[in-house]
Amino acid sequence: MHLTDHRLRDRLGLKWPIIQAPMAGVSTPAMAAAVSNAGGLGSLGIGATDTATARTMIAETRAATRAPFNVNVFCHRPARADPARESAWLDRLRPEFSRFGAEPPQALREVYRSFAANPDLLAMLVEERPAVVSFHFGLPPAEFIAALKDAGIVLFASATSLSEAQSAVDAGIDVIVAQGYEAGGHRGIFDADGADECLPTSVLTRLLAERLDIPVVAAGGIMDGAGIRAVLDLGAAAAQLGTAFIACPESSADAAYRAALLSDKAHHTIMTRAISGRPARSMANGFTTLGESVAPGDIPDYPIAYDAGKALNAAAKKAGETGFGPHWAGQGAPLARALPVSDLMADLIRDLDG
Repeated sequence: MHLTDHRLRDRLGLKWPIIQAPMAGVSTPAMAAAVSNAGGLGSLGIGATDTATARTMIAETRAATRAPFNVNVFCHRPARADPARESAWLDRLRPEFSRFGAEPPQALREVYRSFAANPDLLAMLVEERPAVVSFHFGLPPAEFIAALKDAGIVLFASATSLSEAQSAVDAGIDVIVAQGYEAGGHRGIFDADGADECLPTSVLTRLLAERLDIPVVAAGGIMDGAGIRAVLDLGAAAAQLGTAFIACPESSADAAYRAALLSDKAHHTIMTRAISGRPARSMANGFTTLGESVAPGDIPDYPIAYDAGKALNAAAKKAGETGFGPHWAGQGAPLARALPVSDLMADLIRDLDG
């Protein structure tokens, strides 16, 4: 097997150029540990958790593996509260809540605190010193980056364009995750209201591999060994897979999410803001259909809008309707397999090494 860029594997001591995407709300310590134990890089998504819970997740992962793993944080711009827009959004959702015999919340709150404004989370990560910390939605302040680097932590950052990647390089980031438009979940675009070049994984990976002097990880639509080989040939140092791991038993995805992923619904994904307030790729469902008729400017800021999205999903599920969840999935979703992580990793490695 010929790999064009060994720098990342050598630095982290990885046997295989396979990274499990963090996937906040879906990844677990058991998942991350299993990937790392198989020679890849497992990841924890802590963007939706508090500092104490994040510390516990890191401890649980360490108890299950001695190998390096990644801890991912969200660096979104802190939400700008807009009571008028938020009230109008709740009024817009009221008929949907009524369908399920529920009332919308009286008001919305910022459910996730940005790492960029969370010194307590920074202090915890500096103390715990995971091998890798990765950033999504942008970059934290320079002093946060310096503190993590001083602790000996390797830093990854998602980028959806060359300009974002160059900003990350200039800030001292060690590895760029090239997130193609095919990727499931939230777009890592730095400015959610800015223009999106919508570059596919192949184009973005090749562009960044040619223009940057640091390792590039390809992410988006990669589901098997053939996909991993393809991005390695484009100059990637590793491939990051997310949707491929959602149906694994180690995932915390609920039964409805798993069932949708393994059904015809996997063939139909759509980019939507309606669920959370930021662009994210989900399998088409009741919530994405609702979002098709809404102007982006009518949706509250992320993650304030997510407070409404979570409430509507909970009301729908209580009434027996599972089509309002954040069923994030990439365009490679039809290739998903329901295998234990160890078996999936074995298949990926066999296909990659074949």
